Amino acid sequence: MATTATQTTAVPWLTEPEQAAWRSFITTAKLVLAELERGMTQHDLSGTDYGVLVSLSEAPDRRMRMSELAQTMLLEKSRLSHQITRMERAGLVRRQSCPSDRRGQFAVLTDEGWETIQRVAPHHVELVRAIFIDRLTPQQQAQLTELFTPLHTSMRAQCPKEEPEC
Repeated sequence: MATTATQTTAVPWLTEPEQAAWRSFITTAKLVLAELERGMTQHDLSGTDYGVLVSLSEAPDRRMRMSELAQTMLLEKSRLSHQITRMERAGLVRRQSCPSDRRGQFAVLTDEGWETIQRVAPHHVELVRAIFIDRLTPQQQAQLTELFTPLHTSMRAQCPKEEPEC
């Protein structure tokens, strides 16, 4: 028999403690990310801009293949392409062709992008401390790491990966 819109499947609804944990996580994550986003606006950056600058600043030769950067940033390739275009206009990054693959490109941190990350990073760290780190004990920080590392490791392992050709 085919399932219709009026039929329901037995869903194991969340218990009260499960729902409390889930809602606490979601609310906290949204509030923390919103505060970080607001903090970057005074530097004329978005949170995604800052994430790209961090990723490129930590990469060898301050460059990453676009597909690798998309995976790192958890962005679709088309969204990353638009993001890089905006950042190119601002002089923070540039694209570089891949010598072994005409379709492949690198995102490269410019000198201006490097100066920007050096200037903004201390403020970002202050924000992270004020809205997150300083509100937790060292034991709570360790608990969060213990809880979330296996979760994000497992979820990342399920993401489709593309092998860089360069």
